[in-house]
Amino acid sequence: MKKLLLSYVLILLSIPFSLYGQRDTEHWFAPMAARSSVLTSPQQALYFSTDSTTPFPVDIYSNNTVIGTVTISKGSPQTFSVPLGTMISSATSDLFHPINKGLYTKGSKPYFVTFRFSVTSHGEILTSKGKAGIGTKFYAVVSPIEDIQVSSTNPLLNFTAGILATEDNTTVTVSGYAPEIEFTNGDTGLSTPVLTFTLNKGQSYIIEGISNKVGNKDGFIGSKIESSKPISVTNGNFNGQFAIDPAGGYWDGSDIVMDQSVPVDRLGNEFVVVKGNGNINEKMEDALIVATEDGTEVYINNATTPVYVLNEGEYYRVNKTNNNNYINQGNDHYNMYIKTSKNVYVYQLLAGVATSNATIGFNYIPPLNCYLPRKIDEIGMINILPPTTNNVKLNILTEAGAVVTVNNGTPPATQGPYPVLGTSSWVSYSVPNVTGNMTITSSKAVTAGISGGSGVVGYGGYFAGFSSIPVIAKQTGDCIPGIVLEVDDSFESYQWYRNNAPIPGATNNSYLPNQSGNYTVRITVGSCPPVITPVYKVFTCLTETHVNDTVCEGVKTIIPQFTNSSQAYVPGSVIIVTPPANGNAVIDPSNGVISYAPNFGYFGPDSFVYKFCGNDPEFTDCEEVTLNLTISESPAVTNATLRSCFIESNPAAAVFNLTAAAVTSQQGIIKTYYPSPTDAQNGTNEIPTPGNYIAPNGVAYVKVTNANGCYRIAEVTLVVLPPVKSTVLKDQIICMEKTTVLDAGPDFNGYQWSTGATTQTVTDIGVGVYWVDLKTGDCITRQTVKVYPAEQPVITGIDISTTNLTVNVIAGTAPYQYSLDNIHWQESGTFTEVPRGTGTVYVKDSYNCNPISVNYTNPNIINVITPNGDGINDILDYAALSGKTDLIFNIYDRYGSKIHQGEKANGYQWDGTIGGNKKVSTGSYWYEIVWKEPNKQLTPVKFTGWILVKNRD
Repeated sequence: MKKLLLSYVLILLSIPFSLYGQRDTEHWFAPMAARSSVLTSPQQALYFSTDSTTPFPVDIYSNNTVIGTVTISKGSPQTFSVPLGTMISSATSDLFHPINKGLYTKGSKPYFVTFRFSVTSHGEILTSKGKAGIGTKFYAVVSPIEDIQVSSTNPLLNFTAGILATEDNTTVTVSGYAPEIEFTNGDTGLSTPVLTFTLNKGQSYIIEGISNKVGNKDGFIGSKIESSKPISVTNGNFNGQFAIDPAGGYWDGSDIVMDQSVPVDRLGNEFVVVKGNGNINEKMEDALIVATEDGTEVYINNATTPVYVLNEGEYYRVNKTNNNNYINQGNDHYNMYIKTSKNVYVYQLLAGVATSNATIGFNYIPPLNCYLPRKIDEIGMINILPPTTNNVKLNILTEAGAVVTVNNGTPPATQGPYPVLGTSSWVSYSVPNVTGNMTITSSKAVTAGISGGSGVVGYGGYFAGFSSIPVIAKQTGDCIPGIVLEVDDSFESYQWYRNNAPIPGATNNSYLPNQSGNYTVRITVGSCPPVITPVYKVFTCLTETHVNDTVCEGVKTIIPQFTNSSQAYVPGSVIIVTPPANGNAVIDPSNGVISYAPNFGYFGPDSFVYKFCGNDPEFTDCEEVTLNLTISESPAVTNATLRSCFIESNPAAAVFNLTAAAVTSQQGIIKTYYPSPTDAQNGTNEIPTPGNYIAPNGVAYVKVTNANGCYRIAEVTLVVLPPVKSTVLKDQIICMEKTTVLDAGPDFNGYQWSTGATTQTVTDIGVGVYWVDLKTGDCITRQTVKVYPAEQPVITGIDISTTNLTVNVIAGTAPYQYSLDNIHWQESGTFTEVPRGTGTVYVKDSYNCNPISVNYTNPNIINVITPNGDGINDILDYAALSGKTDLIFNIYDRYGSKIHQGEKANGYQWDGTIGGNKKVSTGSYWYEIVWKEPNKQLTPVKFTGWILVKNRD
């Protein structure tokens, strides 16, 4: 054990401590195990610094609870005193099970933070790697314990590893340690070859082994730590001793040897180590290499053959057998080049001063890469470990040919650049006596470390942007929506990809995903070849939704449905998270449909929570639904009947006021009207004007809905009241000069005639068209009645044969009556012994209306002519009838052949010749005379008779 004099409570700190940090918005610190005998006068604090000129707050969490806040800006770094027991535990009860120790800090802008802690004669600094320090696969690295105190009953040396979860339900397995190892809880590597445990966010797990077991010297180096979700790992020795006594004895000095690890996806295979202030001959300045893959070849400086070939989990200590691997490049500036065939962990074993083997330290070395940052801005209070200040030397690594400044000044040639044996691409600087806040810039990739000391106090470590191998980290959030991805902002170009497809416009160092998937970034800087980051898997958050619904009657069926995801839900994934209090929810395992039924007779609120997930095998979306239910009675309804009078223009239909149907007596309801039960059920084809609904006999449907959305459907039977007409009222036929009586019958309770009368009958009705509105109940039927004039008979002709006269009649209604004096009537149309001269014929039909009359002429009869030229009866002359219309008479022989036609041209005369020159033979001839009486009807008259012609020569 190291023996030192203390001039202050805590002045003498015998360490070179790790100061390699990552500028980020989130930082995690896993806890560690200490031996109780060395936990005296503890001090511990967080140191914050940033390059932001705008002040911003940083919250400090322990066990997911904010324990403090600091506000930082460039030039104004801050410290926060960490409560005792938050990070370091010496209690056996805190080991090998989940505990609530560890720290987490979060700010709105990137910043650096270190955890600086000390006990009497010991101290260390953990520099957070930020989000670059969390991952799912690590290999533990602790320093080998060269001073194994097997015979000691109170061992002080140990190894320890702390694991801090960053998300809930994180499963961690630790394996690959030596079978000979024995943990503090008594388990061995043989009895317990794998440690498995589960942590929630903010919980941690501490592993420890002590130095009184031979297998604990180096049996934990290279142990594999894997997790289902990102974790932070702190590893090393709270009290360690790796210096080797050249004489072969044991050193009694010891110190805290601790650093924060990085996941394997941050590793590389090319390194430059710049010596601190330790004694090479005492093997305090060294490098420890741990392989992550089989067949890893190790090359030192410019060697062309490997000095060692490592398998997964094996380690190699560079200077244990050869002190000449650090090369003096001049002015006591030592550096060493390490190259491996596969990615490895490289930890520098450091010393703060050259004269004490108790000033040892432990520092993870970042791999060289042209993707390192161009600026380290700013490291606050670089020479302080509370409460002391120290002399500090700054070591810088940068690409050859770069322009370097330190706090805006160019280092002199004595401080560098110095070459590195084995590579021409990188050079190193050493700047002594740095203090306060530091900013290092380079025109190319750069990283920096320090080595400091004061008396027997020493420390050292790296500061950098930790972008040696670009990887994606989450800037904020855990899943979609809200997760923001980022890579370091020191590169020149960025192109984000999702599932290997470039995302248009995503060309900044951060990206806000809106879809789950595999995300990568293609990055370029300077002349470096483009690189694509490892895949970062982005998942969709559990969607939590609240749905309000109503249960009206019977069983409510709930079909799971995503709010946003396009995935189909998996029936087997549906679960009831919180069952209902006032009912029962059952899942059909075949389709995932949930059936909810309220308790019998219960009405009121109820709720339950169910969850389901989608069918994407890798990026499975899930949703949790809180279903708030209102159990409501449905409205009480009764069927109704509406009767309405027919529409006059469409007697088969009527106008119904559906709103007048008394289907419910409940208040606060809404009624909607539909033509069919299906429409009512589905809410389709709603009747737009229910107060004026035209329909035939049938049924309409009323959907009666209460304030909770529950409804029942009532039927409204529609009855069209048809027109009721009089069976008594008939059309009539009367004489034009007469009137009649119209009778609508006694079966109505109201009459309205077109004449204005309101009685059952109306009198003095002449020929015409009439209507009457017949009232039956509330309906009125308009009935039309016609009074036709009787059709008058028409005398179509009068045939006269000597004293006989026959009247020919059509139209009218038989039987007819005939008269020659309008006094005496007979049923026959033939009259005898009709005197010569003019007269009138009267005819009337069965209606006995005023008779029609036609004048006639019964001409004088000439029966004999003697055409001998004696002037007596020489000619047949009917010129006296020339006033008649269309007068013609014809002469026929006994064979019926016409031999003469009397007309106007021959004066209606016949001289007994044919053609005016040939005398006919003596004998009897027939004649007919036809004309039209000059009346309105132009009644035709035909007069026939015979004539004797006596020709005398």
